[in-house]
Amino acid sequence: MDICLLCESPMDGGMLCVGCTKSTRVRLESLPTLYRGLAPLLAPSASVGQGRSGKGGPAPLPVSLDVLDVRGPGGMAALLESWVDAVRSERRRPEQPHLGSPEGRVERAAGELLDQLPWIAVSWSEAGDLAREVRELTRTVSTMIRPPVHDDSIRIGHCPAVHENGTICGAVLRLGRGERVVVCGWCGYSYPPATWAGLKVFMDEDAAAGAA
Repeated sequence: MDICLLCESPMDGGMLCVGCTKSTRVRLESLPTLYRGLAPLLAPSASVGQGRSGKGGPAPLPVSLDVLDVRGPGGMAALLESWVDAVRSERRRPEQPHLGSPEGRVERAAGELLDQLPWIAVSWSEAGDLAREVRELTRTVSTMIRPPVHDDSIRIGHCPAVHENGTICGAVLRLGRGERVVVCGWCGYSYPPATWAGLKVFMDEDAAAGAA
């Protein structure tokens, strides 16, 4: 009997259990959208004046350094690319330079990791560390965005995210007016539009299991 390298639940073969593999896939799919979702946070606040502050000290920074770190070349893009390079090395595939804008690099790196996820989940001894870092990155960026919940928000259903102990989150998901990413207010899991079809499948499966 093997143990999932992320949630440590017992399983029959492989490195990641089915639940953690699904969770990692959803997180990788959400990262390009979350990256773009940080862009509005780079705009200077209207309340931030020019020059020095009213108390004579330096004026506050108009944007969060944390957001700049994540969106910069050494942030999300570099983290994902480091895992892409590790996978290529393990599989003895030629390394290629990571070129282009940080946004494009995030999309390509996340896409390549998604393509390799079936092999990663079954065969790679580093699968747990990869899944763990992707999970933490997703949570960090989701916390930065923190989309507001409006009174006229739409109830989507219950969050099907799988916790480390194998349990389902189950918190109510809502989508506010004008929002393009569904974020669970309880566990921080994010569901961009590209994942909504799969999200409905997960919800239907959970509903069927509950009825049974």
